[in-house]
Amino acid sequence: MEIPYTVENRPDTGIYNAKLGIWLFLASEVMLFGGLFSAYVLLRVGAEPGMWPHGWLDVKLGTINTIILALSAITTLLAWAACKVRQFGKFKIFHACTIALGLSFLCLHMYEYHDEWEHYEIQLTNGKIADGHLVERSKDFDLAKKTGTVTLEGRIVEEQKELMDLRTPEARAAKEGEVTVAAADIKNMENYSPRHNTFTAIYFTITGLHGLHVLGGTLVIFYLWGPGSRMWKTDPERFTNRIEVSGLFWHFVDLVWIFLFPVLYLT
Repeated sequence: MEIPYTVENRPDTGIYNAKLGIWLFLASEVMLFGGLFSAYVLLRVGAEPGMWPHGWLDVKLGTINTIILALSAITTLLAWAACKVRQFGKFKIFHACTIALGLSFLCLHMYEYHDEWEHYEIQLTNGKIADGHLVERSKDFDLAKKTGTVTLEGRIVEEQKELMDLRTPEARAAKEGEVTVAAADIKNMENYSPRHNTFTAIYFTITGLHGLHVLGGTLVIFYLWGPGSRMWKTDPERFTNRIEVSGLFWHFVDLVWIFLFPVLYLT
């Protein structure tokens, strides 16, 4: 038995069932990410003056990831267009490009997460703060305990506010270099994980959730490019509809990142 409106548009909505379903799903996704964006705005507005981080994230990596997702949006559209004109070979090429771009985005994101995880803020007993990335020998904490020192590739600042905006002249004046602190002088040592502060918590939450959407979209596109593409031989119109629906989800994921990039990386 055929499912009605699988290919043809419904008379009451003017679109077929799958397209109606994806639009309803995306509406719920807008509410999800809208709530997270609203939380970010409220937390930022409510932060004490000068105590909200600026310049902590790698703008170059963020820019590259933005370009990658923009290109993937184009290849997704071209894959759907190739299906519409019955050029299955071109569809395979464009969808393969989308898969590669999606995986590239995720790999760069994982590299960025790893970089943040290796970034430490060390509060010293004299009130100063050492901030930077652990050098290789200090990653062995047992060795660090024996030598009694921890070495960072970073800076030492007088107070927390100097670290909040790394784009200020004061922050730039504190040039990065190899900084060694005695273990006995360490009051507290914490990496830039989600529990570090409000900014890192919401950064990992929003970008992590977005990354899961990219991963899910990449897996769906891979399925349609691989095993799922067998439908092309028996029902090309229905297969084209599936490509359109998956493309709508992918464009939504791209759009979310277009909002995330300037909010988290540039402001």
